[in-house]
Amino acid sequence: MNIGEAARASGVSAKMVRYYESIGLIRPAARTEAGYRVYGPDDVNTLRFVKRARSLGFSMEETAELLNLWRDKTRASADVKAFALKHVTDLERRIAELQGMAATLRHLAQCCAGDQRPDCPILDDLAQANQTPSPSPSSRA
Repeated sequence: MNIGEAARASGVSAKMVRYYESIGLIRPAARTEAGYRVYGPDDVNTLRFVKRARSLGFSMEETAELLNLWRDKTRASADVKAFALKHVTDLERRIAELQGMAATLRHLAQCCAGDQRPDCPILDDLAQANQTPSPSPSSRA
């Protein structure tokens, strides 16, 4: 099947398929004499695996490690379990950080009159030099 068909079958866009190949996350596709990529069922399964790992919040590097574990039929399931549980711990830490941010912003919003006056405790808090800086929008992208 061609890249469009593989993309549809796996739920991964053709652009992402090409990107995953370019960074070495997936193996290069076979090519026709004309240079077109050709994918088989194993390639589609690998793309589905990557999509699912990414949907669970694994980074590209972590997804590559999971792919290596998946392909290694001699690996111990204990290694996979430890890897997954470490990710759970990381997710729970990030959730706690996000909940803290939301609570802070909720409190600041409650302190703001939200009227026509210019004074705003939200902006005052952001301007305080002794506070830990929040991530800028560009650093979260």
